[in-house]
Amino acid sequence: MAESEEESSCLQQVYVEKQELDDSEDVLDLDSIDVRYEIDDREFDLPEVSVPQSLESILNEPDDLPEIEEDPLFLEQAETASVTSDAVSFANNGATSGRSTPSRQVRKDSIQYPLHGSVLRHVVLRGISSQIVSAAERVNAGLPSAMAVSAVVAIGSTHGVVLIFDPKQTLKLCLSNGQTREQYGAVSALALNNDCTRLLVGHARGQITMWDLTTGKLLRTITDAHQPGSAILHIQFTDDPTLAIFSDSGGSVFELNFRRLMGVRGSDSTCIFSGSRGEVCSILVLHAGPLQDHPLDDLSIMALATMSKVIVITIRPKLRVLFHHPLRGNSNTLPLLAWHYVFVQQQTGRTLEPVLAFARSSTIYFCQLVCKSPDNVQFVLLQKLTVPYVLIHMMWINAKTLITVDSLERMHLVDVRHDEELQVLDVGDVKLVYGSSHFKSLATGGNVSPAMALAGENACYQSVALFRGQVLLLGTKSLHVFTIRTWFERINYLARQEHYVEALALALSFYEGSARAVIGLDSNVEKRKGLIASKLLRVLYEFVEASATKNVPTRGAIHLLVEHYESVMPVCIESCISIDRTDVLFGDVYDRFSQDFVAKALFLESLEPYILDDKLRHIAPAVMQELVENYEERKEIDDLERLIVHLDIMSMNIDHIVKLCWKHSLYDGIIYIFNQSMNDYISPLEELLNILMDSILNKKDLTDKVVKLANKVLVYVSCCLAGRAYPVGDISESIMLQVKTSVLKALTVLHTKQPAEEEPVYPYLRTLLHYSTREFLNALALAFEEPEFESEVGRQQKQRIVDILLQIMVDNMEFSPTQVGALFTFLARQMAKAANTIYVSRMLFEQVLEYLSNPNDSSRHEEREQALIELLHAAGLQQFDEERLLALAERAEFYRVCELLYDKQHQYDKVLSCYLRDTSRQVQAFRFIEIVMSNPARKAAEKKAFRRKVLESIELLVAIDQQQTAELLACVFPDSMHEVTTRLAHEPRLLYAFLTGLIDYKESQAIGIKKKEGIVIGSDVYEQYIDLMCEFDPANVCTYVKSTDAYRLENTLEICKKHQVMDAMAHLLEKSGQVHDAFVILLQNLQDKVGDLCSVLLAGHESHTVDVSASWSALQVALCVVVQFCQRGLWFPILETMMHPQRKLDHKVAPQHLDCEYARCIVSGAVLCLQLDLGLTVL
Repeated sequence: MAESEEESSCLQQVYVEKQELDDSEDVLDLDSIDVRYEIDDREFDLPEVSVPQSLESILNEPDDLPEIEEDPLFLEQAETASVTSDAVSFANNGATSGRSTPSRQVRKDSIQYPLHGSVLRHVVLRGISSQIVSAAERVNAGLPSAMAVSAVVAIGSTHGVVLIFDPKQTLKLCLSNGQTREQYGAVSALALNNDCTRLLVGHARGQITMWDLTTGKLLRTITDAHQPGSAILHIQFTDDPTLAIFSDSGGSVFELNFRRLMGVRGSDSTCIFSGSRGEVCSILVLHAGPLQDHPLDDLSIMALATMSKVIVITIRPKLRVLFHHPLRGNSNTLPLLAWHYVFVQQQTGRTLEPVLAFARSSTIYFCQLVCKSPDNVQFVLLQKLTVPYVLIHMMWINAKTLITVDSLERMHLVDVRHDEELQVLDVGDVKLVYGSSHFKSLATGGNVSPAMALAGENACYQSVALFRGQVLLLGTKSLHVFTIRTWFERINYLARQEHYVEALALALSFYEGSARAVIGLDSNVEKRKGLIASKLLRVLYEFVEASATKNVPTRGAIHLLVEHYESVMPVCIESCISIDRTDVLFGDVYDRFSQDFVAKALFLESLEPYILDDKLRHIAPAVMQELVENYEERKEIDDLERLIVHLDIMSMNIDHIVKLCWKHSLYDGIIYIFNQSMNDYISPLEELLNILMDSILNKKDLTDKVVKLANKVLVYVSCCLAGRAYPVGDISESIMLQVKTSVLKALTVLHTKQPAEEEPVYPYLRTLLHYSTREFLNALALAFEEPEFESEVGRQQKQRIVDILLQIMVDNMEFSPTQVGALFTFLARQMAKAANTIYVSRMLFEQVLEYLSNPNDSSRHEEREQALIELLHAAGLQQFDEERLLALAERAEFYRVCELLYDKQHQYDKVLSCYLRDTSRQVQAFRFIEIVMSNPARKAAEKKAFRRKVLESIELLVAIDQQQTAELLACVFPDSMHEVTTRLAHEPRLLYAFLTGLIDYKESQAIGIKKKEGIVIGSDVYEQYIDLMCEFDPANVCTYVKSTDAYRLENTLEICKKHQVMDAMAHLLEKSGQVHDAFVILLQNLQDKVGDLCSVLLAGHESHTVDVSASWSALQVALCVVVQFCQRGLWFPILETMMHPQRKLDHKVAPQHLDCEYARCIVSGAVLCLQLDLGLTVL
C-alpha cells in the first residue's frame, strides 16, 4: 500500500500543471564562477561578424581548428575513460531493440556521500511497467524502444506500437495500424507538441506518422520526408505547431512543415544539414522560456552536434549560424546536448537566459546564450567540467544540477557550480533501452557509415527523458522515475536508518546554506533557518536518546564506553551551538547525559575546544560549577584557567573562582575576573606586583613560577596602556582613558599601600625595570604613541614618568650598563621624534657616557659597548663632540664604536685598525678591505691611505689567515708582491706561511676553483718558497719539486744542496741528467738506513729487547725510492746492498729476529721488484 501511494505521489508530481519558475530552486546565480555567474556584458569583448558564416562553410572547416576565440581553459583536452563492455542484442520477431548492456562485472556499486546523504529518490512506475510487459506478451506489441514525456507518457515499441498513459498510469491509447508492424518497423523516436494534442512517431524504416492524442486518429503518414533507407533518430516539435525537426541515420537534418489546405493535411520537408558533410548525431530545439516578452520569442533556435562540432542555428525567421565549437572524444562516444534557462544577474537587472551544456566522452562545456535583440545574439563560454567516466547521456535537473549517465549504467548527480559529485546510483537493474540498432539502421540493411555505427553502440537518446525536474528511464520491462528528495526527506531518510551523525551534519549544511541540490526550502532566510532548526532538534533528541540507551556498549572494557561518548558529544555540542540553542545543550541534552557519570564527565570535557575557539561563551551556571569541579578533580588547573578567560563572567560563581585562582596561582584568571566582573584593572596589578617585588627587589633566585608571573604582568601592563583587554579583545571605549590613567598612576606610586621600612621609592616601577628594562620601556614607548599624550596634560605626564625613570636608574648603581643604556636609548629615540617635548639634562647623558666608557671597569665590556652603540644609532649622543667620543671609545677599547665613528669620517684605514685590534672580528677585515677597494665611490686619497695601512698590517693579516691574505694580495694588490715579501723577510716563518697561501691560491685558479683574474708569480718567488720549505718542512720538498716546474733547476738544486735535502737533490740530479750522482746519493741513503737497522738489531740482541719497527719502516721507504730509481737500469748495486747484511748477521743474531715476518716481507718485496723488472729468478 505504501509503495502504491509513493508511486502515485511521484507520478502526480511529474504531471502537475505548469507553474512559474521558482527563483529559489531554478535560478542560477552567477555571482561566482562555474555556471552560476553574474555576467557583465562589458567583460566579454565579442567581435561583430560582418558576414555570418553559412552552415556549409562551417562543415567544410577542419575539425581540429576552433572557430571562436575563447579562454585556453576550454581548449584543454581531457583524458577519456576507456570502458570495455559486453554487447548483448535483443530481438523480437525480426525487430531489434538495439540494446547494449555493459557487463555487470565491471560496474561499480552506487555511491552515497555522507556530506550530502541520499539526494535521489528512485520509484518504479509499476502500473505502466506491468502494462508494458502485458502488451508485449498478450498482443505482441514488442519491447519498449522509445519514450516521450509531457502531460502524458508515450512509449513506442519494437513492433511499431505506441502506448499512451495518463498521470494515473492508466493506458489511454494504443496507437497502431495494420501497416505499422510490417512496413514501418520499430518506433525509433517520439515527439509531443506543447499542448500534448499531437504525437510525431519516427520509425526504424524512415517513415513518420502524426497522431491526434485527443481522438487516437492517425492524421498524417509521411514517407518521403527524407532519403529512403535511413532510420529516424530524433524528431522534435518546435514552439511553432506547424514546424518540426528530425534527423536520420544518414546524419542529415530536416525541417518538417505541416499544412492544411481545403481540409486536406499535407507536409513538406527541407534539408537543413546534409550528412554527406558530417553526420549529425544529436539535435535539440530550444523552447520558449517561462517569461514573456523575451527577445528570443521571435527566434526558433536549435543546437545540433556532429562527431566533431556543436553548432547552434536559427531556423526562423531565417537559417543562420549563431555559434559553433569543436568537440573531441573517443570514436565510440556520441555528443550530448542539454538546454536550460537560468537567471543571469546583469547591470540592468536579472534576465532569463538559456545555457547550453554540450559534451562528449568525459568533457562537458557550458555556454550562455546572450540575446540583446533578435539580430544581436552572442555566446559566452562559461565553464568546462571533466568527469572521470564516459558519458552516454546528460540533462539538467535544475539550474544548479546535472544528471549524467555513464557507460557503466551509473547515474551521477553533479553540482555544476562547485564541480562536485553529489551521488552515484547504479541503474543497471533498469535494463536501459538502447537505440544502437537504429544508429546502425539494421531495419533497412545497415547502410550507415562505420563511424555512426560505432558511436551509436550506447545511444540512449530516446530512453531517457526529463519533465519538470523528474528523470524518467525506460527499461526493457519497466519505467523508472528519479527525483531529487526535498531537504526534509533527505534528513528523514538518514534518520530512519539511524545515521544520526550524517543526518545532523546534513541539517547543519542546510542551515548554513552550504548544502547542494536543495529542494523545498523557503526563500526567506529567517523562516528557512527556523524550519531547519526545528527539524534538527527533533533528530538531535532521537540521537541523544539512542546514544544513551540502545547504542551504548553493554559489554567490554571501559574504553569502549569512553570511545562511544567521545564520538557522540562533539556532534551534540556542534549542533546546538550552530543553531544558537545552548539552552537545549545545557538543558535536555545535559540532563540526559548526566544520568551516566562517564557520559557526564566526557560531556564537560568535550566543551573545552568550543570554549577556546570562542564558539561557546556562555554556560549555564549549574553546568559551569560542574565543569570547574571536574577540572579540579582531574587536577587540570592550567586547562581550567584557559577556559575561564574565554567565558562570560555571568556564567561563574565569582567568589569560588577567585579563591580557586589565588590558590593555584591562576594569574590570567585573576586578571580576567577582576577586569570583566568589576572593571577593576588596578587591584590585580598591585597584588601581582607585590608578589614580584618580594623576589626581584630582594634579589632572590627567580623560579619558573616568578618568571611566568613577571611575563604576564609585563604583557598585562602593555595591554592596558595600549587600550587592549587582557588576554584578548579591546577595553570598552567608555573606560579606556580611565584604565590607562589609573594603570600609569598605580605604576608610579611613591610607595605601596603598606610599605616596609626598607622599601625603596617607586617600588613598582623599580620592580619592572629590574626584571626586564627593555621590555618595560618598549611598552612605555607604545603607550607614549597614544593620543592622550599629545595634550598638555599628557606631555606633563610623559615628562614626569621620564624624570622618575632617571631618578630610579641613574642616581644609583643597582642597574647594569645594559639597563642604563636601554633607558638612554629609549630617551634618545623619544627625543628624536618631531613632536618631542621631553627634556633630559645634558649632564645626565654625559654621566651615562662616562659610566659606559670607563676604562677601569673590565666587567661587562661587551654589554657596555652594545649599550653605547644603541645610543649612537638612536641619535642620543648628537650633542657630544665626535673626537671626544672617539677618545673615550679608544680608551675603553670599544672597537665597534670606533668603527662607526671612523666610518662616518671616511677614515677607512682606522676602521681597519679597529677590525685588527678586535680579536673577535679580525677575520672580517679581509671582507672589509675588498669592499673598500672595490667601491668606486671612494676617493683616490682615501684608497691610497687605506692601501698603505693594509700593507703596514700585512704581518698581522698573514698571522690571522694566510690563505685569505694571499687571495687578497692576488686580487686587490697584485702589484705589491715584492713589497710584501720584503716586509716579511725578517719573519721567515710568516713569509713561508704567506707564500704557501699564495701558491695554493694560484693552484686553485689553475684547476678552476677560483674564478677571479689570475696572478703571475715569478720563478724567483717559487725558489724563495722552496728555500723556506727546506728550512721549515724538508720532508715535503721532494714531493713539491716533483709536482711543479715553475722553478729554475740549477738554482733549486743549489738550494737543496745547501740544506742537504737528499731525496730532492737526487730527483733534481736525475732530472738534470746526472743519473749516476743521483744514484750515489740514494744508495748512500739506503746504506745509512741499513746500518741503522744493524745497529738496532745488535743492540737488541745484547739487551734481549728488540724494537725494530721504526728502523724497518725507514729502511722500507729508502728501499722503495731506490727500487723505483733502479727500475730505470741500476739494480745490481741495490741487490748487493740488500744481501750483504744478511750474510754478515747470519751467525750473530737470533733467527727469530732476523727472519721476522715483517723483515722477510720487506726483503722479499724488494727482490720481487727486481725480478719483475729484469726477468730474473732469485731463490
